[in-house]
Amino acid sequence: MSTSVSSSTTHEALRLFRAIYAAVRHHLQSIERRCGASGAQVWALALLARQPGMRVTELADAMAIHPSTASNLLAKAEKAGLLRRERSQADQRVVKLYLTDAGSDTLAKAPEPVAGLLPDALARLPQDVLLRLSGDLHTLAKSMAVQEDAAGRPFSDL
Repeated sequence: MSTSVSSSTTHEALRLFRAIYAAVRHHLQSIERRCGASGAQVWALALLARQPGMRVTELADAMAIHPSTASNLLAKAEKAGLLRRERSQADQRVVKLYLTDAGSDTLAKAPEPVAGLLPDALARLPQDVLLRLSGDLHTLAKSMAVQEDAAGRPFSDL
């Protein structure tokens, strides 16, 4: 068997990536039209609705993004009145996040899945398929010289 991949296989993989990307983009646009908030903000609101009092770092971990990215996302949501920050009574250094009534109303308008199409679909895959996909995407990222994920964590060998 040849180690080179046929042009038609390459084109099919590229076509599928583009179709997935287009579906994700369409869903995010739908969220923004219906809610007036970005898809990432709505996902954050959904996480806070399920677990009120999360910290920024916990939310960043749940969304697989860098804490500074989460902080920027939350600052915009807070400015829009969708969430509030409260300092912990026990430790004033700890800031906890809570939905406001406006945040709950925004979340109620959001089309499903509120986490987004891709995270939802990945969560529903059987474990063996997800492991195989993860390994294959790791190989792709490595061949593209991608060194870290969106959270700024370096990729490790599987």
